[in-house]
This record gives sequence, structure tokens and C-alpha cells, in this order.
Amino acid sequence: MFSCSKKNSNSNATPVLPSSQNSFYVGEVKPAATKSCFAGAYYRKLVSSVDTWGGIGGRVVLPTIVFDPARINTAKPAQFLDNPSVYMGGNMGNQETDIGLTWEVIRDENGAVTADRRAFRPFLRRTAHAGSGQAALYENAPADARYYWYPGEEVLMSVKIIANGVLRLTIEGAGKKFEKDFEAGGYTFTGKGEFKRVNAIDQVANEGKPVQPTKTKVNGADWKSSFLYRVVNGTLVETPFHDGRYTDMRCPSTNYFSIFSTVEDRAKGGEKIEIYGAGY
Repeated sequence: MFSCSKKNSNSNATPVLPSSQNSFYVGEVKPAATKSCFAGAYYRKLVSSVDTWGGIGGRVVLPTIVFDPARINTAKPAQFLDNPSVYMGGNMGNQETDIGLTWEVIRDENGAVTADRRAFRPFLRRTAHAGSGQAALYENAPADARYYWYPGEEVLMSVKIIANGVLRLTIEGAGKKFEKDFEAGGYTFTGKGEFKRVNAIDQVANEGKPVQPTKTKVNGADWKSSFLYRVVNGTLVETPFHDGRYTDMRCPSTNYFSIFSTVEDRAKGGEKIEIYGAGY
């Protein structure tokens, strides 16, 4: 079993000086210059190289949402066809995971499920994994006020390997905490994989299709910092997800995003994000 540490450097690190003036580990694989977008949503993604990473985490202020009133879901008229999400995850052993927060229905104070979506709730998604016989799976955290987060609240979110084939999601902030261990057979301490953080406007029943035009806008997402876990001398070490460690993705194209960050922000994996379906 591996232990965890919050050290950001160690005796195996060697300094190099890219434009961000941040260091790398000896033998660390550098990220791809570009990656192809997957159709179906407007999303800002930072994705690591494929290497001996053990997870990802970060601290983020959750965004506010202005929905396009013309984009009503006729099957559920109290809801929209656009849906914001802020999440993490990765791909290891040919298994993809998306794990974090999505805008969801809740139970109100009388215990009734709301017709409209009202809060960010944790979700966990994995694809099938042939090696372990796992089927694809999607689930939400219980509809409980302890697990609702709202625009403007700051949360610390992390996804990390805690045992071979097991990931732990932790979301904590604003006096609330959700933590769950989640079976994902492709993720192991000895495997190589990539990890990501994502801010998105997802679109109902649109996966794999071109994005649908929308005037929905998601404002004010503010990543204070983000980090990767790496196995170093038997320990999971937090190390900054700086701008030398990720592929910058703005999908389907850059004109839908307003991104602001300073050199200091990028050194610690921080940035402010706005997404606007009508473009900037």
C-alpha cells in the first residue's frame, strides 16, 4: 500500500526551466502538443501526459450559469438541454473515468425531487474494462443536502488511486464533504495513464455529435490551484499541474472560451474560465 504526501518536490526531482520556470521529475513524460477534441460538448480540458500518475486534485470556485431560455428539454420542460459540469478523471488501462460535479436535480426540504436542476452534485462515471470484467457505470451521490454545492462555493476536489483497481473521489468545501471509493479496474499503481480536469457545458443526448448552438454561458469558474499525484519512492506525492505538464484543450474551438491566468497562476495550475456557447 502506498502512503500520501503533500510534498511538491523530492530528491528525484531535477530542475529544468521551461517558460513556466517549473521543474520536472527525472524521466517524466512531457504532454502532447495537441489532442483531438471529442464531439458533443463545449469544454475546457487540461490533460496530462501518459505517465506514472496516481491521480489529480485541485481547488476551484464553482461557476454561475445563465441558461439559454430557448434551449428547453421538451421531455423535461423544467430543465434545459445544456448542463454545466466541473470534473476530473482520466484514462488508464483503456478505461476512461469522469468523476466530479454536475448540475443536477435535488430533493427539496419536503423530500420531493425537484423538476428542475438546482445544485452541483457529485457523479462517478467509468467505461467498461475487459481486464476486470467491469461493465460501464454511472452514478450520482445521494440526493442529500450534505452533497449539494452551489455557484460561488469553493471546493477541494481530488481523484486518486488508493489501491489497485480502486479510485477515491473526495469533494470538500463550504462545510460539506463527499467521499467515495470507486472500482475502476484499469487504474493501478504500476500502470501508466493520463489524468484531466474539465469545465464543460454538456448537452443532453448529444455525445459524439457536433455541438448544438446555444447562448448558455458559464461564468466565474476559478481554479485556485491544481495538482497531479505521482508515485515517488512508494509515496503518492502532490506535484503542481503547471503549464509544462498539460495539453491545453478548448473544444470544439477556442472562440467559446475566455481564459485568464498569470504566470503565477499557471505555475500552480490555476486559471479563471468562462464558457459561452455563442462565442466571444
